[in-house]
Amino acid sequence: MRVAYANVSGRRGFLRLPWSVFVVFVVGCVAVSAGTEVPAPHPPTVSAGTDVTAPQSEPAPAAPVPFDQWLEGVRVEALARGIRQETVQQAFEGLQPQLIVVERDRTQAEFALTLDAYLARRLSKTLVRDTRGALARHEALFRKVAGKYGVPAAVLAAVWSIESNLGRFSGVRPTIQAVATLAWDGRRAAFFRRELLDALTIIDRGDIELERLKGSWAGALGQPQFMPSTYLRYAQDFDGDGRRDIWRSLPDVFASIANFLKENGWNPDETWGREVRVAEPDAPAIAEAAPPRVEGCRAKREMSEPLPLARWTELGVRTVTGTRLPAVDRIASLVTAGSRNFLVYGNYEALLAYNCAHAYALSVGVLSERLEGETGKAGR
Repeated sequence: MRVAYANVSGRRGFLRLPWSVFVVFVVGCVAVSAGTEVPAPHPPTVSAGTDVTAPQSEPAPAAPVPFDQWLEGVRVEALARGIRQETVQQAFEGLQPQLIVVERDRTQAEFALTLDAYLARRLSKTLVRDTRGALARHEALFRKVAGKYGVPAAVLAAVWSIESNLGRFSGVRPTIQAVATLAWDGRRAAFFRRELLDALTIIDRGDIELERLKGSWAGALGQPQFMPSTYLRYAQDFDGDGRRDIWRSLPDVFASIANFLKENGWNPDETWGREVRVAEPDAPAIAEAAPPRVEGCRAKREMSEPLPLARWTELGVRTVTGTRLPAVDRIASLVTAGSRNFLVYGNYEALLAYNCAHAYALSVGVLSERLEGETGKAGR
């Protein structure tokens, strides 16, 4: 789902802390199951590497130049970039803007939930059951990918499940038309113009045919929902067939997700974080010792400054069962999700790099826990 956040204050108990958040859903973005369209998790797309901080409402852009005139400028730029003329000709032949894409980008209804309510709704019994079944069916492949990249199989399966409903929906809209429409429209012209050129590069390199290059209305590609620029940087050819096929090759899909997380700092020796218990009387001292961050995407600014686990223990934070935190040398930040609290480690920030929204990162983290159980986590 597409998600934005709004700070809230004056709530009961620990929700007085300034990084408490509501989830605001923006309806009408990308589908996650065959034939079913639902909201996407973050603007402008659901893909890896996109910041959630894009504003939900912006002034309407000036009327764009005629599409054919604009497209000619892109053609010149693509050729100067070294993309073959036949690739550009094939991609742009008969191309016209798709106005439904502009409508999707500009008009989305909103409704709000607390983040813990969102997690309860998103991580349904059906989702967990289906993901656990997929993890078992592809156990050998997940284990092989996890061994190479150092990202646990349960985390890979959780990302796959949340991004594309276990590959059931990876997008049906022609990507060139979608991103060309958004680049021409002008609201985020520079961003989508770069993505259009990167999409042309993908075709030019032979990773996929033009007619198969499809994704969400905002250009997110394949089962991992990578933007074209993210694809070029992180997609993998794990099956060795010479193509990085994140649409149909599960080895490539799983390895591409794993490579993204690894390159964005995933540490194989740590978990992503843990749910914790925070007593209301300890909230003022915690707020003083660990104020919200001041830099990064919105979700990062809603996290506390990091502190060593030993310091969190001194401040009264405990595991959800009431025991002391592990005596390990590790720093963690506090994330408050409605009535629930989490201490998150560096791996959580790798998940935020994929989609900088707490609704997303916590969904992946909590789902991965349910897939693997709590075994072995006590000291991590």
